[in-house]
Amino acid sequence: MTTREPISCALEVQFHYEIAFTEDVFSPANLLLATTLTRAGGASAEKALVVFESAILQERPHLPDEIAAYFAAHPTMPALVCAPVPLGGGEALKANCGAVDRLHVLIERYGLSRHSYVLAVGGGALLDVAGFAASTAHRGIRHVRLPTTTLSQADGGVGVKNGINAFGKKNFIGTFAPPFAVINDFAFIRLLPEEQQRGGYVEAIKVALIRDVAFFAQIEKDADALLRFDPPVMQKLIRRCAELHIQQIADGGDPFEFGSARPLDFGHWSAHKIEQLSGFQIGHAQSVAIGIALDVAYSRRSGLLEAAAAERILLLLEKLRFRLFAPELIEKTVDGELAVVAGLDEFREHLGGELSITQLREIGVGVEVHEMSPELLLAAVNELREREARS
Repeated sequence: MTTREPISCALEVQFHYEIAFTEDVFSPANLLLATTLTRAGGASAEKALVVFESAILQERPHLPDEIAAYFAAHPTMPALVCAPVPLGGGEALKANCGAVDRLHVLIERYGLSRHSYVLAVGGGALLDVAGFAASTAHRGIRHVRLPTTTLSQADGGVGVKNGINAFGKKNFIGTFAPPFAVINDFAFIRLLPEEQQRGGYVEAIKVALIRDVAFFAQIEKDADALLRFDPPVMQKLIRRCAELHIQQIADGGDPFEFGSARPLDFGHWSAHKIEQLSGFQIGHAQSVAIGIALDVAYSRRSGLLEAAAAERILLLLEKLRFRLFAPELIEKTVDGELAVVAGLDEFREHLGGELSITQLREIGVGVEVHEMSPELLLAAVNELREREARS
């Protein structure tokens, strides 16, 4: 049998997108969105579909009219194909393909092309769904994210991942597809309930712990102002958190996660399992706080992290009013093992190859480990349970 030389090639595709910061993005006098949607050229012949999270209507009942009026005030923008479309939010929206199918139907019905735009206004779950629909219609339509929560403006809305849940696993179905642009409108933050306003703080703590000790110290210093929801302090935190996330994605050498290391998922291997075990009654931010606390306690017990540093981290999480323990941490399987430990196997499966979990060597410095001791994990869980009981 003759073996012939293979034909090989190497492709390099450059993506460029900006994260812009503004207030009152749909005010006709604010030109940011209009400029964003016309910078690719040929916009007057193109179309735009806008979807938004219906919960926003509780505080901004006229949002659909504001969006329609903005497009009408800027006729050089792509044409709005229909009235803005309301969708639900939260993990329930990601539970099946229903919302994605609905968006695909609208994209086909109104004849959007690869040069059209799908704009999504809402929290992280809605952005995940809309981004997945946009990235899979015509193999990719331009997607513009307008995150409306602290969590999505600081973290989920600025990255390159889209997805929905399946088989009881978070983001089992999804794509890596960078957005065309991200616009963070701080005016939306002021409308949030207090718990949601605090949600993004935990992702800021996460990225500070693995990348920037000075940022962590700044969050400690600003903790009281953050609890008062001081706008300049919150905006500074959101901007720096988004910046660090983008630096990791752009400069970390693995933007589409072909390797096994995922430093931006520090604390998330157990957080995703906690969400699942709770039936998604525990939200993402709170689950990540517990996940961070678990990994901090484990890092200390494994000899990586000094006790004083671990205590600083746990105290900051508590000060910002995050719980460090949930009953789901001690839930057991039929075999008598901690159910949360199954999150390690799911994480390994999701990554492919060997297990690679980010732990802390010091504040601002993460390190990858490739195995975790069930005994140390159980000790860390019990430590957090006892800590909550004392508090």
